[in-house]
Amino acid sequence: MDRIPEPPSDGPAPRRPSPLGGILWALALLAACGPDDQPLRTELDSLRKQLARQESLITSLQEGTKVMQQQIDLLNRELREARQATERAEAARTALAERLAAQATENRRLAADAKLAADRRARAEQSLHVEEKGGQVEEIPRPLAAVSKAAAEVLARHGYSVKVSVNTEQRAVFVTERKMTAPASLEVPGLRNQYLLSLRSLPSRGTRLIVKAEFEKITPDGARPAGGEETTEVERRLIAEIVKALGPAGKT
Repeated sequence: MDRIPEPPSDGPAPRRPSPLGGILWALALLAACGPDDQPLRTELDSLRKQLARQESLITSLQEGTKVMQQQIDLLNRELREARQATERAEAARTALAERLAAQATENRRLAADAKLAADRRARAEQSLHVEEKGGQVEEIPRPLAAVSKAAAEVLARHGYSVKVSVNTEQRAVFVTERKMTAPASLEVPGLRNQYLLSLRSLPSRGTRLIVKAEFEKITPDGARPAGGEETTEVERRLIAEIVKALGPAGKT
């Protein structure tokens, strides 16, 4: 009577043996065969060759896996370096944006300061008014800045301290302290003098120079105004000294 098959068990299915394990088991079985079992020996050789091929395949797979892992490590490293480079670039961009913003703020401040200075110069030029009557006038074919510098040098060389000095792009004014000393190149002994110099830039790039002197004669009875000829003479002398200090006409 046929045997009735048993119902399947509810437990885990048996684990399938690996092909390599089966080959090893077959080789061990065939090795135990006698010398007359030629077919079995042939099968044994075939199994040995199959085993060698599978071992070679496993070795190749292991080497391939190693190379693949190396490639993965390389890609990970390159990814980290790229991420770090991106972070550095972003930090540099942020820093540059901050510097540009700061520079823009500074430029706006400088522009405001320049406008304020220009407004102040314009108001100063409008407020500068020197009465030309009574002084000596000379138009010098040199720029205002050069004439103004020469005038300051001449006043200092002759011992005059400047009490008031105003310089703008179009005007310049010097008012000296009163001085008792009398250098021979300008005054004669016994006089006390104060100068007022007014300079204005001309459209021709020259300078209009006005020199006014306030002379007083010192006498035992006190100080009294000097004569008109004496005042005119010392005004002309100062103009001549300034022109001389400017040097040749071609020199600025």
